Amino acid sequence: MVIRLPEKFEKRMRELLGEEYEAFAMGYETEHAAGLRVNTMKLSAEEFEKVAPFGVRKIPWIRNGFYYDADIVQPAKHPYYFAGLYYIQEPSAMTPAAVLPVVPGERVLDLCAAPGGKSTELAAKLCGEGVLVSNDISNSRAKALLKNLELFGTKNAVVVSEPPARLAERFEGYFDKILVDAPCSGEGMFRKSPAIMKNWEQYGVEYYQKLQREILPSAVKMLRPGGMLLYSTCTFSPEEDEDTLAFLLREYPELSMVKPELSYEGFAPGRPEWADGTEELAKAIRIWPHRMEGEGHFVALLQKSPDADCVSVPVERIRPAKLSEEAADFLNRISITLMPERLVAREERLYLLPEELPDINGLRILRSGLLLGEMKKNRFEPSQALACALKAEEYDNCYHLTAGDEDVIHYLKCETVTAKEPVKDGFVLVCVDGYPLGWGKAANGVIKNKYLAGWRMM
Repeated sequence: MVIRLPEKFEKRMRELLGEEYEAFAMGYETEHAAGLRVNTMKLSAEEFEKVAPFGVRKIPWIRNGFYYDADIVQPAKHPYYFAGLYYIQEPSAMTPAAVLPVVPGERVLDLCAAPGGKSTELAAKLCGEGVLVSNDISNSRAKALLKNLELFGTKNAVVVSEPPARLAERFEGYFDKILVDAPCSGEGMFRKSPAIMKNWEQYGVEYYQKLQREILPSAVKMLRPGGMLLYSTCTFSPEEDEDTLAFLLREYPELSMVKPELSYEGFAPGRPEWADGTEELAKAIRIWPHRMEGEGHFVALLQKSPDADCVSVPVERIRPAKLSEEAADFLNRISITLMPERLVAREERLYLLPEELPDINGLRILRSGLLLGEMKKNRFEPSQALACALKAEEYDNCYHLTAGDEDVIHYLKCETVTAKEPVKDGFVLVCVDGYPLGWGKAANGVIKNKYLAGWRMM
């Protein structure tokens, strides 16, 4: 496949790359690389490599990333995808979340998060501890973000749909780590998604540069002293990359560039000469598709001075939920820690909230914490999100299927399944090769399907 590039883009890239341009242009005559990233909340990269149902090979700079052959396999059609074992993601796009050094227990923000590629990796790094706030200004895109986080088994996420400035009113100085994968002109994705070129021709780079400079001040405001901010784009444009970084360093002297610990021989440094000459800009990472097996990306890590002014955000007091008898009985069957002081009820729905949240009332919230289920009259209905967040050994009534069993497909299509092995009556956790898919309700060996209809396999 040969891609016809916009003439204006070609001319500018010739000027920027000089002798490298011909190698760069030849890349558009080849297919883009397809990748997936393993969900380390459910299994390690090494474990996945052993059980992978199709051919994979390691992405050298991503510890849990793999290439696959998109001409041969469709990972999104396999039951392991529905078990949340991996996220399908372009290899270079895995880099920002890999570079941001998140550890369990931290407060983390993904500011422009949909559809969830970065957020799901940040959630895996947190291991269910601390809090992840995932935001996207588009409500429809935020719904896709929520699904991906729940599919991954995330317990501690707050999914929000607000402009960054409105978030900054509630979270000033709150976050240890912030990722801003900014809206951009998308030049680095022309090979993977040629339709982006029309958007580029319509808006150009100036439109997105302006948007980035509107978003970033809110991110800086929400970062605690000593905290780290990861800025990334999927464009080659110096105006949106080095020049935007130079703007940040000028406007916010409390910020400084940090050289990422993650390194790879294919990474190229930022180009100070393409902005104001500030040598610090060379600490950024440029990913060029003619130098490594991935699309175009730009990644920069910054840190706020520990001596910067600090604002303390008060933690909201929670009124713990009064559990129904049925809810209490069901939750007693689950062997995960459910702190009573973090259980809240909103109407009939029961949630497990993350720790130490500020007041978020009034924000457009799609989900706050883990939805455990609904306390209906005389019964408790566990949620799809809870099923995804559990391990098989954490519930006392599981029905196990193998990936090759045709009943897995029947189940994922929301059809009733007849058990081939003994199963207790009541709610049953349906698993594939030991990994939960969702709920069913068993009666006399027949499992009525409780898989979330909106997620069903088409």
